[in-house]
Amino acid sequence: MFVLGIDSSTQSTKALVVDAEDGRVLSEGKAAHPTGSEVAPSAWWTACREAVRQAGSRVPGPISAVSVAGQQHGMVTLDETGTPVRDALLWNDTRSAPQASTLIERHGATRLAERTGLVPVASFTLTKLAWLAEHEPHQADRVDRVLLPHDWVTWQLSGGENPVCTDRGDASGTGYFSPATGQWLPDLLAEAMRGRQPRLPEVLGPSGTAGTVTALDELSGARLGPGTGDNMAGALGLGIGPGDVVVSVGTSGAAFTVTEQPCVDDTGTVAGFCDATGRYLPLVCTLNAARILDSTAHMLGTDLEGLSRLALAAPPGAGGLTLVPYLEGERTPDLPEATGTLTGMRGTNLTPENLARAAVEGMLCGLADGVEAIQRMGVDIRRVLLIGGGSQSTAVRRIAPSLFGVGVEIPESSEYVARGAARQAAWAATGSDTPPDWPLRSEQHDPTDLDQGREIRHAYSRARHELYGV
Repeated sequence: MFVLGIDSSTQSTKALVVDAEDGRVLSEGKAAHPTGSEVAPSAWWTACREAVRQAGSRVPGPISAVSVAGQQHGMVTLDETGTPVRDALLWNDTRSAPQASTLIERHGATRLAERTGLVPVASFTLTKLAWLAEHEPHQADRVDRVLLPHDWVTWQLSGGENPVCTDRGDASGTGYFSPATGQWLPDLLAEAMRGRQPRLPEVLGPSGTAGTVTALDELSGARLGPGTGDNMAGALGLGIGPGDVVVSVGTSGAAFTVTEQPCVDDTGTVAGFCDATGRYLPLVCTLNAARILDSTAHMLGTDLEGLSRLALAAPPGAGGLTLVPYLEGERTPDLPEATGTLTGMRGTNLTPENLARAAVEGMLCGLADGVEAIQRMGVDIRRVLLIGGGSQSTAVRRIAPSLFGVGVEIPESSEYVARGAARQAAWAATGSDTPPDWPLRSEQHDPTDLDQGREIRHAYSRARHELYGV
């Protein structure tokens, strides 16, 4: 049996055709999305069709089931005809920071964390809807439904004929859903939208069915899984269990694990999401990850491989340089207006090698703070799984273990979000109690100097506190 996993991410759509029995990837396709933090949902559908066309052209048999994983938090608003009211606001759009502050002032961080698992920041759907109601009330008046990106792509695959559905994983990132009860919180939604009450998708179980595909001939009749958020799909694709922490070095950075009980952190550092299996997914997200490496490489006139060589030619600690890498503002800590800062500069240490090393160390220190925050929630960490485009850097692989303080495993290169969506599709197709067991191969990296790692992290924490007081 063959299944299809779709990852509708910030930058592109990836599609993987997978053998449902053992998880082998048989073919894949990819199509780019427009850049920016405000995108027409139709662009995702165009990219989805192209990626599916590429992947499906090399499949030896019919596709039995499909699931879609998508970037979390995006605000997709539809009118009564199912037409988007306006372009979607994505997770990386920070214009709703004032609305997030207002919600916290009104309800209190502790109460919101208890109800929603989250303390509002500009990334979440709830704050974006509050921004819409305040700044575009004429558009807010037209909103009949609110969807998340993966919901919208799933609905398009059904030709708009099936009921609009979501899953508890992606729903838990909206700010108006209760992870503890698995129910929407319509009072928070109505308050954010100043009395308006849009309809919300049905929340399916982990192996539920969202109908069948009717909009693409090559997938016609395939069962539609519920889909989920990209981080939840990444966890499912890796098959993580208790004690595993995933650190994803993509456009954004993330550190997450799975737990049996919901997580409540009133500091807002750890988001108390649900996962895609019926458990929970405590997660820390940063806005800045691989883009730090890209930007530094561009400034130094090299590519990512060249940046890695430069970084490894510098001593640990980058000769005293520390990069606080908030190039696009930051979500964790909540500093939407922050900028990147290089500290410790002297005439003797301003070398390309030290700057490259400071970029890698600064990015990893921000993610190590996330791992530590998850540990403070009572999680006993036994290993870190490092994924995402940035994990392909040799410098990142070698430096990460000492900064994280535990062994790091690099799973074999794969599109794990799309793989997780495919695993969910296989689960929905078989109707079994648990998802299929697919093997995972990885490369082990152990810490070499924990004391040195602690010194680097201390310098980073000191610089961050001096700049921002956090």
